[in-house]
Amino acid sequence: MEENRYERHFLLDGFGRDGQKKLFEAKVLIVGVGGLGSPVAMYLASAGIGKIGLIDADVVDVTNLQRQIIHSESSVGVDKVVSAKSRIAELNSETEVITYNFFFDVNNAESIAAEYDFIVDCADNNPTKFLINDVCVKLRKPFCHGSITEYSGRVFTHLPSTACYRCLFDEDDEPSKKRGVLGASVGIIGSIQATEVIKYFTGIGTLLTNSLLTLDVRTMNFFRLKMNPSAKCNCREI
Repeated sequence: MEENRYERHFLLDGFGRDGQKKLFEAKVLIVGVGGLGSPVAMYLASAGIGKIGLIDADVVDVTNLQRQIIHSESSVGVDKVVSAKSRIAELNSETEVITYNFFFDVNNAESIAAEYDFIVDCADNNPTKFLINDVCVKLRKPFCHGSITEYSGRVFTHLPSTACYRCLFDEDDEPSKKRGVLGASVGIIGSIQATEVIKYFTGIGTLLTNSLLTLDVRTMNFFRLKMNPSAKCNCREI
C-alpha cells in the first residue's frame, strides 16, 4: 500500500493508517457500472479499496456519456466492465478489479455475492434491486441501495437485522431506466453510496441504516425518513 497517496485520509480524526488498512483489505461488489456505479467505483478505487468486483452485461452507448462518467467517447461500443476496469487502473493500480460481463441473476447472484464483504446496489431496474436485497439478506451481507429518477434520488444502507429494500418498496414499481435522469444528480447519490462503504469499513460516523435519505436536486432539499423492519418482511426471520 502506497502511503503517500492517502495522506489526507491519515489526517482525519479516527481514520489514520488503521482505517486505510481496513479499506485495502476490503472486497466490494458493485452491481451496475452505469450512472451510479461510475462515481461509486471511482471514489472507492481512489480511496484505496483493495478489491472491487464489477458486474454489468451492457456495452457503453453514446447516450450513457451524459451521466456515466467512468466511460468516455473512446469507450463507446466497449463492454462497460472493461471500460470501467481500464479507468480504475488509471486511478489506482493497487486496486484489484474483477469483472463479470453478464447479468446479475438468480443463477449466479448468491455465489458471486458470497465472495465480497459489501455489495453496492447501482442497478437500474427493480428486479435486480430486489435480487440484490434478497441475496444479501439471505447471506447476511451488508449493502447500500442507491436510486435516482428524474430529479429525485434515494439512499439507504442495510445491515443484518435492519430494514431492507422489501420493507419499503413493492416489486411493481416502474423501473427508473424508463424515465429521464439529470446527469449530475447521479454523482451526488453515488458519492453518498461510496461514503457509506468507506464508513462501514472504517467504523467512522453513523450509517444510513433504518433510515431512507432522499434528495430533490431542484430544491437541494434532503429528507431523512426513519424506517423499521416490516412485520411482513422475511428479513425479520433471518
